[in-house]
Amino acid sequence: MTLPAIDAEIRQFWEDEKIFQQSVDQRPADQSFVFYEGPPSANGKPGIHHVMARTVKDLFCRYHTLKGHRVERKGGWDTHGLPIELQVEKELGITKEDIGKKVTVEEYNSACRSTVMRYKDLWDDLTRQMGYWVDLDHPYITFQNEYIESCWWLLQQLYHKKTAGGDSFLYKGFTIQPYSPAAGTGLSTHELNMPGTYKDVTDITTVAMFRVRRTSESAALFDGENEDVRILAWTTTPWTLPSNVALTVGPDINYAKVKTLSPYTGAPLSVILAQDRLSAYFNPEDENLPFDDFKPGDKKLPYKVLKTNIKGSKLVGVRFEQLIPTPAASTPELEEKAFRVIPGDFVTTEDGTGVVHTAPYFGADDFRVSKAAGVPFIGLPNPKQPDLPFPLVDKQGKFVDEVPEFGGRYVKSEYYSAEIQKDKEFKPTDLLIALRLKEENKAFKIEKYKHPYPHCWRTDKPVLYYPLDSWFVRASAARERMSELNKTINWKPASTGTGRFGQWLDNLQDWNLSRSRYWGCRCPSGVRKTGKKNCVWAAWNN
Repeated sequence: MTLPAIDAEIRQFWEDEKIFQQSVDQRPADQSFVFYEGPPSANGKPGIHHVMARTVKDLFCRYHTLKGHRVERKGGWDTHGLPIELQVEKELGITKEDIGKKVTVEEYNSACRSTVMRYKDLWDDLTRQMGYWVDLDHPYITFQNEYIESCWWLLQQLYHKKTAGGDSFLYKGFTIQPYSPAAGTGLSTHELNMPGTYKDVTDITTVAMFRVRRTSESAALFDGENEDVRILAWTTTPWTLPSNVALTVGPDINYAKVKTLSPYTGAPLSVILAQDRLSAYFNPEDENLPFDDFKPGDKKLPYKVLKTNIKGSKLVGVRFEQLIPTPAASTPELEEKAFRVIPGDFVTTEDGTGVVHTAPYFGADDFRVSKAAGVPFIGLPNPKQPDLPFPLVDKQGKFVDEVPEFGGRYVKSEYYSAEIQKDKEFKPTDLLIALRLKEENKAFKIEKYKHPYPHCWRTDKPVLYYPLDSWFVRASAARERMSELNKTINWKPASTGTGRFGQWLDNLQDWNLSRSRYWGCRCPSGVRKTGKKNCVWAAWNN
């Protein structure tokens, strides 16, 4: 008898005699080993990797069955989320922007629903062929109301559960989060730390020159009436420069003032940067070279160090001119309180100029220090929240139309189609911004720079750090306890628990559980009173 024939005979015996069900029924209900399968998505065909993963799951379940446990193995189907949406959009020939225009949300969700179980028969057949024991007749399905309401019940428990400080474990917050324009949703820190999400990319970087205003706070920086003093700030994301509202320095870092010439125009000026970063921008051999001999584009840039040991704390409060004005976003409050030097504890001299260009909506540290310093954010008027104007970049990753010259352009070249990127006339937005600064004598150095950059694990496109209103689980409040419990687990190998996973727990951040999805598990929208208790609920249309 051949092996396939033996396999078929055993499988038939198991099915005829209901061996799986007997293995459950013969064990006492009070000695259960609970197993809910991490649900696969039935909108894609199963592969050999699924066989391997399920074999490992099955080994644990069979082991505990042999130990006398009642192992009711609950199967399930993951029917929500981005993979289904991307597949449906491809089949319908639409993008996220077309939903509500070319197709209604109801039509879109209906197409998603009809797609999610497309290959269920193949999955069921493979499940039986490999002898994987799991309850296929009563699976949990994530689009069913019963499953959705179980999620709402869990949210309710988190809402009522309090931390040691009396805060709810569930809260809504406005923060700067990793956001995927290609997927149209924010990403959790876990998703951003998945293997392969950081990819080496080569970006256009710019050292921008911010012209210092003559005020009482900056008087000590000027040596002559006509002196042009600039503060240098390096950025790997020139597209954020139109949103600049501050420059952040390290209060204890020593800065220097250097007399030199603009490398691109030859105009005389004095620049300020961290003392420890002088060698990154000035060659010691070029010090005290004749200024009159320099021509724009020369490799040897003459300079003279005028002042050293200027503490960053002495620069705090210095005002500067807005680098790239956006008239539609200009307000009296910005003019009064923004465009000044502020302190920050995250500034280093490991790279850049020791000065951080600060655009609050596109960096968590930028947001934090700007808010602490009382610097208003730049953007379009927001009637509902005047203190939180709309960003100059929309959720598709494009500049809003009100941004002169760059309105409607994607901030990342990868968001354009492959055909557009291959066009010989195509120029990335970062390059266009850098060239504008060069023409306006506002760029000190423009160059390509290779560095790791986070990408969306679903779409493989770059993410942005973006302001989002999201619901969070206050996981940080349980960080110490979870880290403590992790150390009691007998990990094999031990490095699994002490390495990546342990380090992740030790630095655990609050969990952003919101997603901007059309086809997904809706967040509760209110409280419904029942005869026994109040229950979270939401309008849900199947």
